Amino acid sequence: MSKEGNDRRLSRRDLLVAAGTGVLAAAGIGLMPGLAAATEADVDKLMAEKIGSVKPKDGKITLTLPEIAENGATVPFTVKVDSPMTDKDYVKSVHVFTEGNPTPGVASYHFTPANGKAEISSRMRLGSTQKVRVVAVMSNGDAHMVRQEIKVTVGGCGG
Repeated sequence: MSKEGNDRRLSRRDLLVAAGTGVLAAAGIGLMPGLAAATEADVDKLMAEKIGSVKPKDGKITLTLPEIAENGATVPFTVKVDSPMTDKDYVKSVHVFTEGNPTPGVASYHFTPANGKAEISSRMRLGSTQKVRVVAVMSNGDAHMVRQEIKVTVGGCGG
């Protein structure tokens, strides 16, 4: 390969290194902490995408979270929805949202009457003190919601 004067050509290796560096830089931007946190409006928008125009009612959902999470990287939670889980009356889905993480959607779970009960236990990452919102969509189209604040002392999402 000639590198004389202004006739410098990139080798395939140089091109791959440059492209790889750009990809890593772009990926690193997404990992930087504190760039953005989901707002209540962001949660409202995502919730509308998940459940439509239905206005969620209070009740039927029990959300168990610690009052204070000493480590936001692994916050345990349990969601229970009061439902007979019969063919005519069951929980179709449960959606978990946060009002403070970089993205508002934590998880969505889908059920059928064959599940027998609508209960989930899992863990989530929380970057700071924030509200967790859970919405359950029933087979008749109704929706129920619960909201709870949790204090996070050490951030799990880079906070």
